[in-house]
Amino acid sequence: MDDLSRIHTPVLLERTLELLAPSLEREGAVVVDATLGLGGHSEALLEAHPNVHLVGLDRDTAALELAGRRLERFSARTDLVHAVYDELPDVLDELGIEEVDGILFDLGVSSMQLDEADRGFAYAKDAPLDMRMDPTTGPTAAEVLATYSEGDLKRIFRDYGEERLADRYARAIVNERQAAPLDRSGRLVDILSAATPARLRDAGHPAKRVFQALRIEVNQELSVLERAIPAAVDALAVHGRLVVLAYQSLEDRIVKRELQRRSTSTAPAGLPIELPEHRPELKLLVRGAELADDEERARNSRSTPVRLRAAERLRRAA
Repeated sequence: MDDLSRIHTPVLLERTLELLAPSLEREGAVVVDATLGLGGHSEALLEAHPNVHLVGLDRDTAALELAGRRLERFSARTDLVHAVYDELPDVLDELGIEEVDGILFDLGVSSMQLDEADRGFAYAKDAPLDMRMDPTTGPTAAEVLATYSEGDLKRIFRDYGEERLADRYARAIVNERQAAPLDRSGRLVDILSAATPARLRDAGHPAKRVFQALRIEVNQELSVLERAIPAAVDALAVHGRLVVLAYQSLEDRIVKRELQRRSTSTAPAGLPIELPEHRPELKLLVRGAELADDEERARNSRSTPVRLRAAERLRRAA
């Protein structure tokens, strides 16, 4: 546990605990860590709330094993499940849990996945181009690069990486893969660097956005998130709370859109009174998206891009 604590510093831990605390005070409360990772947030939640039962989800079997060791002393109060977070309704159904009191999403790639070179997530380390968060299923990044058309590569670089050189990079990859399989991150970085105009080489690492786009495509992160956030809100008990930590604008946009939709009255314009079924389902707990402060950024560099959003459920859906 000590080793895990040293290699994994949970982002915005105190703020997350503060926001979830009011919903976890009742006896028998259930909290879901939908992105268990190495279990840092879960450990703190279990320590802070001795009567809480935790359901932890992760698609990464290695993360589940490590988190299980970290949380072993809480085993009587935990269910750790190998699942993607859009499978939350099925997981709760199998566990016989009708509703939960708190849900946490800490999105994106985990610190363990970034730090393990052979997973292929980090463009700074030469490794096999895998990028699967669940290494037991699905296509690898190398398979995407080998089989996608130039048009499809351009699309994912543009849409998921917001890469303005998407055309150029897709063309370069298609040309180079004819010579030899593109199966290592080092070779991909070399291709992208060579395809980057000299005037743009000081504008950030040329591989950053492409690697993000490939990771999102391999793991279907945005489509999964689009299903997961509504499902999470539906699973909340009245006065239950949801906290989401997002690290890039595409996923934050999905979270923002759903929370705003559920926190807005649906009463038709001009209606003299607001009927109960038109009242907002959610109350937003923070204004906009909260960012990490300077102290946290200095202590934990991975908190720099984080955007935190949180909401409380006011009523059940009509």
